[in-house]
Amino acid sequence: MGAGAETITKTLREKLTAAFEPVHFELQNESHQHAVPEGSESHFRAVIVSAAFAGVSRIERQRQVLAAIDHELKNGVHAFTMRALTPEEWQAGQGAGFQSPACMGGSKADR
Repeated sequence: MGAGAETITKTLREKLTAAFEPVHFELQNESHQHAVPEGSESHFRAVIVSAAFAGVSRIERQRQVLAAIDHELKNGVHAFTMRALTPEEWQAGQGAGFQSPACMGGSKADR
């Protein structure tokens, strides 16, 4: 992972942690699985578990998360897949087996 990737990952982690104060947070850089140039770090997957999502629809949760990282989405992040869950949903196993969808730009397996 290049220096730029560390910066993007760090920025995403900081912004999402500040915005949602998650009780559980996973951020995975999945760029290595996609057909992108070496060193490109633009595909991410996140699981954000926060009480801030209580009483908020799933689509509004996604809107809130995307708003928190709007700058990064407009400046280098190509794909951001997420699960935004309440602690109760997380405890019930609703985050289990979460996989990112196939990238329309292709994956390394397609080559």
